[in-house]
Amino acid sequence: MDIPVSASMGVVKRVAFSSFLGNFIEWFDYASYSYFATVIAAVFFASEDPTAALISTFAVFAVSFVMRPLGAIFWGSMGDKKGRKWALSVSIFLMSGATFLIGCLPSYAVIGLGAPLLLLLLRMVQGFSAAGEYAGAATFLAEYAPTDRRGLYCSLVPASTAVGLLVGSMLATLMTLFLPTEAVTSWGWRIPFLLAGPLGLVAHYIRTKLEDSPTYQAMQDVMVAQEGETRRPVRDLLKNHMRELLVSFGACMLNAVGFYAVLTYLPTYLETAVGMPADQSQVATTIALVAYIGFIFISGKVSDRFGRKKMLITACVLFIVLTVPAFMLLNTADFWVVLGVELVMCFVLTINDGTLSSYLTETFPTEVRYTGFALSFNMANAIFGGTAAMIGTWLISATGSTLSPAWYMVGVSAVALVAMVLSHENSDKHLDEV
Repeated sequence: MDIPVSASMGVVKRVAFSSFLGNFIEWFDYASYSYFATVIAAVFFASEDPTAALISTFAVFAVSFVMRPLGAIFWGSMGDKKGRKWALSVSIFLMSGATFLIGCLPSYAVIGLGAPLLLLLLRMVQGFSAAGEYAGAATFLAEYAPTDRRGLYCSLVPASTAVGLLVGSMLATLMTLFLPTEAVTSWGWRIPFLLAGPLGLVAHYIRTKLEDSPTYQAMQDVMVAQEGETRRPVRDLLKNHMRELLVSFGACMLNAVGFYAVLTYLPTYLETAVGMPADQSQVATTIALVAYIGFIFISGKVSDRFGRKKMLITACVLFIVLTVPAFMLLNTADFWVVLGVELVMCFVLTINDGTLSSYLTETFPTEVRYTGFALSFNMANAIFGGTAAMIGTWLISATGSTLSPAWYMVGVSAVALVAMVLSHENSDKHLDEV
């Protein structure tokens, strides 16, 4: 049964805050990397072709995602065996440390090829560590949340990612507006990465003071009573829950492409493909992100009433229908038209994002919940999310059409729709019953 609210509210608040802060750090870093992509390309890659340097920058972004499935296996397994608290407290320490060191790296002009190689190494460490963050935070929150408000509680996780992107967008906008280009290139871009150090220490400290959820502790008590049984979450997941894993992977595809395309790639797309001034594209994205945060909580609350499956299917259909017309309107480069399109795309995206985290926690039983969530989510992000900006830039270069990224998103949405049709509805169940 659900834990008494009066006895758990203080703990839930600390769990929520630590989950919020950890995801904020992760996505503030990703936002900073994406929004300063053209600057990072100039700092770390020597190329007379700006497009080639930009593709290289996004390639490093994408290659770091190769580590996410490996990280998902490690952190998911440890989170299911040693506890959600242990995995989250250690992963945030490594993730924020790698991000901080990126801000300390010398440029290509100083150490040559060593600069992009060190950037790649730290991005891979960051990707490995971050693989357990989103899944662990959502799992932790879901196992504490009341059943009838699990969607609302879990919507805090994608909301925290949006706040990270929002702060990154605002910082990039302010630097673009008020700092000379030379200052941004020489030292300004380093500030967001350096901030991860102290923020990570705060999140690490809070997490070491938490206890694992009652749901997880109850599962542990059962496992202890079964003497001599060795726990192998990854093996158990692949052997007994392959269907759930594949369906979850399909559901995560839309989130992976949609999230990165709409919230991190669009400013670069508007600047490089459409020719929109950088300050205008950043302002439009910032306003859209504010709206996204509000939409996320609405979506989570609505999913508690109507169920996760209906919400996720609706998001797939809307992306299939609206994406190409939306990109056509983006090509007008008119600020108000672009802002309107981004608001609509953000609303559709939140129907998916505000529901997905609670859906994934309800798909897997407690003994493999962290592993199943982390592996399906990070595999989709490694294959489709981390490559979204690179593929979008490459498609435009290869086809000459600025609509090619839109058709790519439509194809991904169609696959996700099939997965969601095959999914089950567990939103009315306590997580002990899954």
